[in-house]
Parts: sequence; structure tokens; C-alpha cells
Amino acid sequence: MASPSRRTLIAPAVIVAAALLGWWIYNATLPAEILYPTGELRIAVDASYPPFAVATETDLFGIDIDIGRALGEHLGVPVRFINMGYDGLYDSLRADQADIIISALIINEARKGEVRYTRLYFDAGLVLVGSISRMEDAPGHAIAYEFGSVGDQEIRRWERLVEQPFEAQPYELPEYALDAVRLGAADAALVDTVSARLYLRQHPDWNTALNPITHTPYSIAVRIDRLMLFLEVNNALEALVQDGTIDAILRRYL
Repeated sequence: MASPSRRTLIAPAVIVAAALLGWWIYNATLPAEILYPTGELRIAVDASYPPFAVATETDLFGIDIDIGRALGEHLGVPVRFINMGYDGLYDSLRADQADIIISALIINEARKGEVRYTRLYFDAGLVLVGSISRMEDAPGHAIAYEFGSVGDQEIRRWERLVEQPFEAQPYELPEYALDAVRLGAADAALVDTVSARLYLRQHPDWNTALNPITHTPYSIAVRIDRLMLFLEVNNALEALVQDGTIDAILRRYL
């Protein structure tokens, strides 16, 4: 039985060893034939969600497509996109038909036992567009939103929480809600970030702020038993964020 003094010495040694092992796992580079056994990075995508991924007769284009190609270039490996329905994306990892998923993928807590999610590359959450920036500012103001949307659910929550009344203005489309603000019929619009950025792209002379209200992070998924591939992809994505590549891709479409 180890003495107390020996146990005192062993504990730091174990911590150091674990730290060194973690550093090696994080920084080690495996041969390409192990990381990419098919000789390419196979990317599952549902190309039916513009501007993130769209299929034409001959090609794919969009934010997720450009990110996938940028990852391949950074990693020095060819990429191949596998277009499929959204419901089949996770199955494609399980069946080894794809290596990663890039498809405006929202982090799903229930899936964390089967995949690892990278850092986020876009936040599609709700934003307030207009003269107010938070729920507490709502009283006495008119807030436009898309009827039946996530924004509608958030407005209903606000109506329960905010003590003083405000005017909730439902519209058929998020563009109509944003029209109401731009044309002076409402003080602010509560819409998703994608709709807001697309709208501002179409109205560059309208100088207004986007104030985040909720968070809906888009991430890349890798099968949980492919730790080294996950680290490679996550590190590459981090590098593309830091050097401005991801922001440039987003601004190309949004």
C-alpha cells in the first residue's frame, strides 16, 4: 500500500501524464490513408436549403459547399459531396457512406452519443432588427414577426414574461415583418439571422443593427469513434475562422 507521501507524488505524475497524452492526441498527425481511408473527405449534405447548399443539374453550391471545399484545401485532401435527404445524414455516418456532415446542422444533444460536433461556424438564432435590442425593451413598442415561426413562439413567451404590454404584429413571411420595420409600421422585427441577413443584402441602404436574442449554432458532425478525424476537421475549421475564410464565405451569400 502506497504511503501518503508516495500517493502525493503519484497524483501529480498522473495528471502530467494525462496532460501529455491529451496534448499528443490533439497534435498528432496520422497518415492520410488512416484518416481518409477512401482517399478523399466524403461530405454528406442535404442540398435543398439555400443559401447553405443548393443542387443544380451539374453541381452544388452554397455556404456549406464552399466550407467543405475550403476544409479539403486546408487539409490537403480531395472532397466529395454526397447529396441526400436531411433525414439520412446521420445514417450516412453510421453506414460509413460519409466521413462528416456539413449541412446547416443544428447541434442535437440526443446525438452526442454517436457523433462529435465541431465548433460552430454560423449562428442562425433569432435577432431583433430595429430600434430595440432585447425583450425588456418591448413594452410600448410594435414588434413584427413571422406567424407560425420560432419567432412566433418567442413572442408568445415574451407576452407571458413582460409585465407591460407591447404590440405583436404577425406577418406571413419574415421579409414582410422586416418590411414593416423598414417602412415605419413597426419598431422592430424578430426573425432568424438568415432571413435578416438576406433581407439586408437586398436593402443595402437600410442601416440597422441585428441584436441576437437566441442561439442556433450550425456545426459539423463526425462519427464519435473517429476522434483523430474530428480533431483534424475541428482544427482546420478553427483555422478557417481565424484567418477570415469562413467570414468571407458567409458574406458571399449573406
